[in-house]
Amino acid sequence: MVEHEVTGWMDRISLLIGRITMLLIAGIVCVMFYEVVLRYAFERPTLWANELSLWMAGFVFLFAGLYAMQQRSHIRIFLLYDVLPRGVQKTCDVISTGLIVLFAAAMVYGGFGEAYAKLMRWETFGTAFDPPIPATLKPAILMIIVLVAIQAVSNLIMDWNKAPESHLPVDDIEEVKATFTGQTGKTD
Repeated sequence: MVEHEVTGWMDRISLLIGRITMLLIAGIVCVMFYEVVLRYAFERPTLWANELSLWMAGFVFLFAGLYAMQQRSHIRIFLLYDVLPRGVQKTCDVISTGLIVLFAAAMVYGGFGEAYAKLMRWETFGTAFDPPIPATLKPAILMIIVLVAIQAVSNLIMDWNKAPESHLPVDDIEEVKATFTGQTGKTD
């Protein structure tokens, strides 16, 4: 898959976080591999591998949402969107971005107190390993939601003067084929 072009400072932040996400996925694989080897080869399971992989997976889930927003790979019903004139598409884009910003504001307003309390008391998971999953993930949820809203506004601004696009299922198939064959469809 070809990544969306970088069009602003927020795209750079989102791509950096996307790269961190990729490393976290590799980290989860390593932790789980280590656990499997210790558990089944040496009969010495760890106390920490499950919680660490759960903790890392929580961040992967959050970071992946920001990356998906930057790549414009979030859910959009192209069947309806593509048949609309560009002016109506822009109106739909403004409405959806406004709803994202409203949602982010409501989440921060409603969740700040709890996230702050968990962070300040460094709330832990309550297991033998006892990682600070609630203390780190609750504030991270709010921060990532704000970043997603900023990315949505950035996308709206950067895509405002774009020509209308058409999306067909065959486009996705051709993109996958190009990825596997090394052909990008671009000519020099």
